[in-house]
Amino acid sequence: MRKHRLDLFSLIAGGLFTVIATLYLVASLNDLSVNGRIVIPVTFIVLGTAGLAGAVAAMSRRGRTEVPPDEERSS
Repeated sequence: MRKHRLDLFSLIAGGLFTVIATLYLVASLNDLSVNGRIVIPVTFIVLGTAGLAGAVAAMSRRGRTEVPPDEERSS
């Protein structure tokens, strides 16, 4: 199996939606309610932060220049 780069945004989004689903499931099993006025904005804030982190990570990867081992020795 071939390795691939970590997609930070997808990892955070998947984890966040899993936590939200678990929160609603546990609340419904215990006859509680979840306040959507808090959950929805927090979800958007976390996804926005994850998007920014993913963009910054992609920009930093693109900006790096890898020096091949042959060129490194000759300098």
